Amino acid sequence: MKAVIAIDSFKGSMDSIEAGEAAEKGIRRVFTDAETIVYPLADGGEGTVQALAKGLGGRLEKVKVTGPLGEPVICEYGIVEEKTAIIEMAGAAGITLVQPELRNPLNTTTYGVGEVIKDAIGKGCRHFIIGIGGSATNDGGIGMLQALGAEFLDEGGKQVPFGARGVEKLAAINCEHILSELKDCDFRIACDVDNPLCGENGCSHIFGPQKGATPRMAEQMDQWMGKYAKLTEEYFQEVKKLSADVAWNPVDSEGNYASNYPGCGAAGGLGFAFRAFLRGKLEPGINIVLEEIGIETAIKDADIVITGEGCLDGQTVMGKAPIGIARLAKKYGKPVVAFSGAVTEDAAACNQAGIDAFFPILRQVTTLEAAMSPATAIRNMTAAVEQTFRLLKMSFIYGKRI
Repeated sequence: MKAVIAIDSFKGSMDSIEAGEAAEKGIRRVFTDAETIVYPLADGGEGTVQALAKGLGGRLEKVKVTGPLGEPVICEYGIVEEKTAIIEMAGAAGITLVQPELRNPLNTTTYGVGEVIKDAIGKGCRHFIIGIGGSATNDGGIGMLQALGAEFLDEGGKQVPFGARGVEKLAAINCEHILSELKDCDFRIACDVDNPLCGENGCSHIFGPQKGATPRMAEQMDQWMGKYAKLTEEYFQEVKKLSADVAWNPVDSEGNYASNYPGCGAAGGLGFAFRAFLRGKLEPGINIVLEEIGIETAIKDADIVITGEGCLDGQTVMGKAPIGIARLAKKYGKPVVAFSGAVTEDAAACNQAGIDAFFPILRQVTTLEAAMSPATAIRNMTAAVEQTFRLLKMSFIYGKRI
């Protein structure tokens, strides 16, 4: 038997690799000669840095950067094979870094995200995987680009201030002094929303309120974003005319400055900044992770695929990691079994989405604190997988397949 195991982290209990290794132990208790392969799994959101850095044999780096309110914070990111940086923007500009009473997108900046990228470039990275969920910002990514050397200027020719207030004051753009190494870099952006930069479905109206914006503020920020998009388009149209004389020209035939491109509104317009200024590709997070970990070939040759996450529910089918695994497995007609800490009633939707069967790993009534104990979670995972594979073995003995 060949089993491919890729389980998302159980937050607060097991990371992705720990969960996978616990499942592997359960399989081997039944099929002692089984061939098992454990892969890291994440969907581009929280936990992606830890999962991919550990699972792909990389290392974690810590760097002091400018936090969302301008104060220093320590951001952790991963480096794999000395050339790939794995970054979560929330580590430098996330909403959890701002106390609820201080949340105000007029003031919060993505400057620290640019500082993390710059640090990784200095360490030799040229390939970037960046998750942009959980932001506290609505600055259109201007702060990040300023940290990388771009100039976003007010009417007086000075760099605009941090936050959406900087977008308000924006009068001119100049990328002449942007970090030269960026021309050799590529960016894959884990983006799981399709909102444009501006309009009623844009970042200011849809995501602004959860970051502290009032309705009036959201309307103003949307107008500022429209002006920002227009200035960006005008700047790059001029750059195209002078392309032989400028050092930095990220525009391609698609016209990457198009602010209505799906995902440009992600993270308060950070998606737009990556696409327009850094040639970033906005993609579903799980697609990026599955490609980067190289799991497809192993699934193609597998007899069974094991996946899971902390809680299987109706939201799991909306692009979360276990469903990404299931869809890939079904491409090759492979059976998929999932394990989770908890299962809700609406998790039945997972069966229609490619997970053939799913099981909670809890073995007795207990407190949430006790259930989430790492030692208990690992033990429960191993036991649940063992019993499932005993049933599978019984079906083989009787010459049937479940």
